[in-house]
Amino acid sequence: MSLNALSRVPAGDLGARIAWARLVEPGDPAAAQRIAAVGAEAALHGVDPASTLGQQIAVRLPDLDVERDLEIADALGTRLVVPGDDEWPGGLDSLANPAFCLWVRGPLHLAEACERSVAVVGARAASGYGLHQAKEISAGLAERAHTVVSGAAYGIDGAAHEGALAVGGRTVAVVAGGVDRPYPAGHAGLLSRIGDAGAVVSEVPPGSSPTRWRFLSRNRLIATMSRGTVVVEAGLRSGSRNTAKTAIDHHRVVCAVPGPVTSAVSAGCHLLIRDGALLVADAAEVAEAVGPIGELAPVKRGATRAGDDLDPIHRAILGALRVQKATTLDDLAKQCGSSPREVIGALGVLSLNGLVDGDPDGYRRVRGSAST
Repeated sequence: MSLNALSRVPAGDLGARIAWARLVEPGDPAAAQRIAAVGAEAALHGVDPASTLGQQIAVRLPDLDVERDLEIADALGTRLVVPGDDEWPGGLDSLANPAFCLWVRGPLHLAEACERSVAVVGARAASGYGLHQAKEISAGLAERAHTVVSGAAYGIDGAAHEGALAVGGRTVAVVAGGVDRPYPAGHAGLLSRIGDAGAVVSEVPPGSSPTRWRFLSRNRLIATMSRGTVVVEAGLRSGSRNTAKTAIDHHRVVCAVPGPVTSAVSAGCHLLIRDGALLVADAAEVAEAVGPIGELAPVKRGATRAGDDLDPIHRAILGALRVQKATTLDDLAKQCGSSPREVIGALGVLSLNGLVDGDPDGYRRVRGSAST
């Protein structure tokens, strides 16, 4: 079949990239290699009709109309972003087979939003625990000025977007179909809100269907346009683990939220943690892992009690004392295996700390003081 119809493609890099996005699947390695070697326009017009790539292009060529795609994009309020534009997320350049171009709907400047961003992903069939964690972590990240990036799917993805929107934060939805085809249909309202306040992004042209392989392809964008990835819930076989693997392969930080060891929907997170992902429990810990140096999470400690910093002998004597009944110096020495002199010294320290009282009958532990 002849490729003469390619002559209708408008001159320039943008027209060629739109054509590539129509003619081949996202991340097509043969197309990506040609574009990397000679540029999008020269690669398009230099395809050998007899080659595998040429035959592949010929199948879709009758439906190619770049001018129509540009008109549709304009009507949708969608802009085209290509490599080299100031809005192009630099992280995508690390992909072996990067996107040809991006359709972007929404006010967010994509590159700036991705400079400080975290992907929050996970299972579609999420538990109540997982949905709660995704919302809380995403809201906390948004409050810390991180953009929340996800895929707008049911479950964890949707909860992540909702969490960011709830606090007026920034969020980006990377979708597997055209930006004009809300998927899943139940998230049409959510995607509309993201488009109004954030950005809806796709590497396939308007009207394109969200096929199974395009979901896997869009995961590579989520993983590399973000500074790090958090997996909230994931089974042993899941697209979220695919996103995490891509993030690891491209030297991004990967975090995982633990769940019950009996939960199949958390099994993938536990495996990620065993393989080296950072265990995180809240937004502060994610921000510490993904953010710039010095953005530290508060140190978590149990409730402190008077006497927590005592030396072992002091702690032993305090534990031997009772509140209601006095204990003599000799009894304390016997119980603790210490000399009377050591016991007297320890009692002095404990008394200064307000932990013991003395009377003619001996020594008592002050009510409310810790004994362990």
